[in-house]
Amino acid sequence: MQQSAINSQQIKASNKDVLHALVKPIPHTYYSNVKKSVVVDKCRSWTLPANMEIFKRYFDNKPKVIVLVRPLVEIVASFMSLRKENGWQDLEAGLLDDGSEPIMRSLAGVEWARKNNNGEFLFVTYDELVDETQASLDRIYEHCDWQPFAHNLDEIVNIHKENDDVYNLAGQHDIRPQISRRTVDVELSDELVDKCNRLDDWSFYGTLRIS
Repeated sequence: MQQSAINSQQIKASNKDVLHALVKPIPHTYYSNVKKSVVVDKCRSWTLPANMEIFKRYFDNKPKVIVLVRPLVEIVASFMSLRKENGWQDLEAGLLDDGSEPIMRSLAGVEWARKNNNGEFLFVTYDELVDETQASLDRIYEHCDWQPFAHNLDEIVNIHKENDDVYNLAGQHDIRPQISRRTVDVELSDELVDKCNRLDDWSFYGTLRIS
């Protein structure tokens, strides 16, 4: 919406400053049917600098972003497993192409957030979420200034289901009743594993090893 308004000849010709009036209501419109005091918008793109700039420009409240991170080799293996279950032939194709979705563009955003964190980003690792679930939830609630809530972690129910047919990856957003690890039956090429490790060394997990 911002780019459309900026590039609109009609808006330029009318000399009207309507950017705030057009952009600011969008979240309220998008979630107009949600009658909750708190909305957590799940999107990998929030860590991208252009989106954080938009957030800070049009909205009064300070952004609070929960950034979930995991070793790349595990993320890639998970996507390959999903592709295998959905009948894809080339399980590795394009996963780590420069600037591609869903991994590489998101990785760039996570790395930008790590380098430009002024308190708005909370990083939670996969291991922390699985092995220290309640402690991780406590950190998230504190970060977001929410009142504590007692979750039933033995019977998790997904009430916000997504249509994974859109991505041709049925099961991508399935939620299991309990938080646990599981193994996937795929084998990554040596070249792909090497690239995952090199990218991890450059990004968030590299800083963990250094510290």
